[in-house]
This record gives sequence, structure tokens and C-alpha cells, in this order.
Amino acid sequence: MARPARILALNLGMQTASMAEFAALPSGGLKLLAIKTSEFIVDPSADATRNSQVESVAVELRSALKISPKTVTNVCLPSQAVFSRFVKLPGGTAADVESIIGFEAQQNVPFPIDEVVWDYQIMGDRRGETWDVALVAIKADQLDEIVQSVGKGGVMTGQIDFAPTALFNAFRYNYSDITGCSLLLDLGARTTNLVFIEENRLFSRSIPIGGSTISAAISKEFTQEFTLAEKLKLQKGSVGLGGAYAESEDPTEARLAKVTRNTMTRLHAEIARSINFYRTNQGGTTPMRIFLCGGGTGLAYMTEFFAEKLQAPVEYFNPLRNVEVAPEIQSQLGSFCASGLGELVGCALRALKNCPIEINLTPPSVRQAQRFTKRLPALALATAFFILTPTLCWLDLDDSAKRIGEKVDRQTAEVARLEGLSKKISAAMAERDKLVAEVAPFLLVASERSAWASILEELAATIPPRFIWVTQLKPIEGVVIAPDPTPVPGAKTPPQMPKAAPTGPKAITAIEINGLYLDNPPNPDGAGVIDKFFNNLKSSAIFAIGDDPAKIITRRTTPTGETWAYGYTLLLPLKQPVILP
Repeated sequence: MARPARILALNLGMQTASMAEFAALPSGGLKLLAIKTSEFIVDPSADATRNSQVESVAVELRSALKISPKTVTNVCLPSQAVFSRFVKLPGGTAADVESIIGFEAQQNVPFPIDEVVWDYQIMGDRRGETWDVALVAIKADQLDEIVQSVGKGGVMTGQIDFAPTALFNAFRYNYSDITGCSLLLDLGARTTNLVFIEENRLFSRSIPIGGSTISAAISKEFTQEFTLAEKLKLQKGSVGLGGAYAESEDPTEARLAKVTRNTMTRLHAEIARSINFYRTNQGGTTPMRIFLCGGGTGLAYMTEFFAEKLQAPVEYFNPLRNVEVAPEIQSQLGSFCASGLGELVGCALRALKNCPIEINLTPPSVRQAQRFTKRLPALALATAFFILTPTLCWLDLDDSAKRIGEKVDRQTAEVARLEGLSKKISAAMAERDKLVAEVAPFLLVASERSAWASILEELAATIPPRFIWVTQLKPIEGVVIAPDPTPVPGAKTPPQMPKAAPTGPKAITAIEINGLYLDNPPNPDGAGVIDKFFNNLKSSAIFAIGDDPAKIITRRTTPTGETWAYGYTLLLPLKQPVILP
């Protein structure tokens, strides 16, 4: 499939929304052409109006980038809205895992499976006897509300990703040269996402501590409204260095730094627990380096704090490391590398295909609409054909009528010729039947001359050589039913008349055999010698035996031990009856 020339990505963070336009390069890379951001209402108490805010932000960003309505855009959701679980599943091959993944999803997703939209990804190769699998799910009604809000803003949803997997793809694209375990620390407004990246394996965990947690602590410390506390944090906030470092001479800044450090210390404790869980339960290793991203990492001394606590090199994640940037927007980037640009790059990479993680949470309604959109050209062509066909038929009506008349004349002449041939064939068939009827008695007499000799030879050839004897042959008379006449092709079928009772020449239709068999030693089979006789007769060319011995062996005397031999009777139907004079 050809890469799209224009790629749009929309990142819906909890506090900041951003939208970017990319171009696919012939070399297979990305080029950033434009980017815009917009803010949601900061106060968490305004979450009830989230859907209307998403609609307004979508309109604002689309207008700022001059994007026409209903342009397909990949969307990235915040981790707070999505449930994720990382499991280890047994299986010899990836196909074995795929066969049980539905059951695992039902066991791990904390909602009825028919009420969620979910997807999975098998990460890397098998390790030991298990495979690493990422399960991601979101409630269907919540996802529909987001899609509808974005759609009302004039944005047509394409693929739907969520923050940790988008960041993972962006990191692997920009830092493919790095080996070992890396920790991508995404400090957002409501949550902090820990994205562990080790080769092609992903593990993420969301901690409910973010920038809003710091703002709430400042609001409580300074007894101010949440909005004012957020503004104060952005103006004078920093992370206290602690230890022997001197505090700021500004008492407000010093109090802010202390409050922020207390919150960050709580966050560090959760990070340490998550690292230990990743090492012990997921088979991972301790992160060798830390990368910071997200809007909350913009506070002063953030890198120093994490370097001190985690005892590892810390730097800001640069999602544009391998992405070409248009010269006209170089000056506009500002702090995007520390906020939502990583998710935008990860979403845009999905349009290039072959990403390490390709989880897609697009709801069924959107996928159906996308399939319909792809079929629109074919539908338009079919509509045009439907409209043009009657017009062309009307224009060609006279010529078609003339050609049809000529064909009808030719076919009529051909039908007359074939009817003459049919009459001749019918006469020849009648003559043939007459000759067959005249010759049949002579052929029958010739065949019956040797009938009895053939019957006796067949019995002699099939009867077991020992322990069984034939004492009587008794012919069974019956009536030979003549077959229905074969219909002649093209001849008229006479009306059906009521059928009379079967009539025909008398004939011998079966032979009844009476005899004796030896049950005493040295006969090892006993009465089974009759079954041997029956089995030998099954391959006979003269008798119509079949597979059911009960129809052939009509009598089998049960041995009592009082005599040396016991009687039996066989009824053998003839394949070719012997006509009686």
C-alpha cells in the first residue's frame, strides 16, 4: 500500500491537546510540517464538560492548521482513559497464543468483553516457554463519546493509539541505536506513565501522580484556587534539590520547591516499586538511562532530582531526533519536545506501517465507515454505469432489434432442421427396440444352456473344502419384471396411466441350499464354517449376496452335542434369473 503524502496526528492529553501535520518522505522517514496546541480547562472539576472541550479544541486546532473538515487523522488517547495489562502466555508458536488470547482478554479486562474495544500485541520472540503479550482495552461507550466529539470538531478518526504505545514507537524510531533497558518517564497532568523499553518489548505502568497533583498540593499549601496554584507553579515552580543546596531567597519559590519535592518524592517511591516489579515479575532489567517527557517535566531541576533518586543518567526525550523538521517551524517548537510531541510522532509513524507496536483501538463503527469510504470510488463508478447503460441501450435499440430479428430467423430454420432429425432418430430407435425384442429370446436360450453348469461350478468353487456339505439344491420361482422403456430424447412423453400388478415370464430367481456342517473336532470354527461359505459367496459373479448375512443364512441349527453334524439353509438370489419355458 502506498504511503500517504500527508499524515495528520491528534494527541488528546488530559490538559493539553496538540495536532501536527507530517509528510512521508521517499526514504521512508517523516517530516514535520506544522504543529499547534490548545489547552483544556485546568481544573479537574470541569471534567464533566470534557466532551464539549474536545469538540472545541478539535475545531481550533483544525482551523489553525488549515485542515479541511473530515480529513482522516490518527488519534492518541491518554493512558488514564485506557486499561492495559501485560501478560505472559504459553505456546509453542505465535498462532498458539492467538488461539487463546480471547479467553485471556475476558479474564484480565475488568469489564464485560462485549462492552469494550480491545486489541493485543505479541511483543518480540518467545522467551523460554512463554510469550510477552500486551492487552489494551477501553469502554466502548467512552470511546464512542471521544470519537463523536472529535468528529463534531471536523476531524475524521483514523487509527486510535494510546500514549504509552505511541511513545514506545517514537522512541524505537529515534533511538534505534540504544541497547539495554531504557525508562521513558512521561509526567502528564493527571498521571505519570512509566514506559520500560527493552529491545522490542514494552512494559508500561500508570501512576496517579502528575502535574495536577503538584498543583493541588500548592493550592492546599497557599490556600488558593486550583487555577491560581497552577499559574503560580508555572511561574515560579521548581523541584527542591534538598541536601546541602541552599534554598531560593524568594520565600514563595522556596515554599513551592519544598511542596513540589514532597510530591515528587512520593512519585519516586512509586517509580522504585514499579522498577522492582518490572525486574521481578516481568523478567526485565534495571533501566540504564532515563528519558523525561510530558508537560510536567518542564519544572526547573527536574533532571537533577531524578538523577539523584534513580542513580542513572537522565535526559529529555527528543522525539524529533530522526524526524526532519520544516525550516519555517523551527522557531515554533519551543518546549514541544518536553510535552506532547512524542505521542504525535508515534501516531504519525503508524501511517508508515511496520511499527514495533501496532495496537489499534478504532471502534467497529469507525472501521465500517472507513471501509465504506474506500468503496466510494467503486460505488461512484457503478452509479455512473447504471445511469449510462439505459442511455447507451436506447441509442443502440434499432440496430439491436435488427440483429435480434436476424438471429431469430436463423434459429427458427435451425429448429426446423433439428425437428426433422429428431423424427428420424425416433424412428431408428423404435426399429432398434423391435429388433432387440425379436433377438432377446434367442440370446436368452443361449445363455440358459450353461446356467445350471455355471451355478454348480460357482458353488463348488466357493464352498469350504472341509467340514461342510450341500445335501439339497432347491430352485425358487419368481416373476421377472420388465424395466420401464427408455425415453427417446425429443419425443413426446405419453400421459401416465395407473400401473397394473407386476407381470412377466416365470423364472428361477434364487437357489435354496440345504446342507450339513460338522461341529465336532477337528473343525476349529464350528458353525463359523457357514460364515466362511457366506464370505466366499460375496464375491460371486452369479449370486447377488450383499453384506447382510441374515438375509442369506436363513437357518443355522444350534449344536447340541447329540449328533455329529447339524443342518443349515442358504437362500442365494441369482443376478441373472433363469427363465422357465
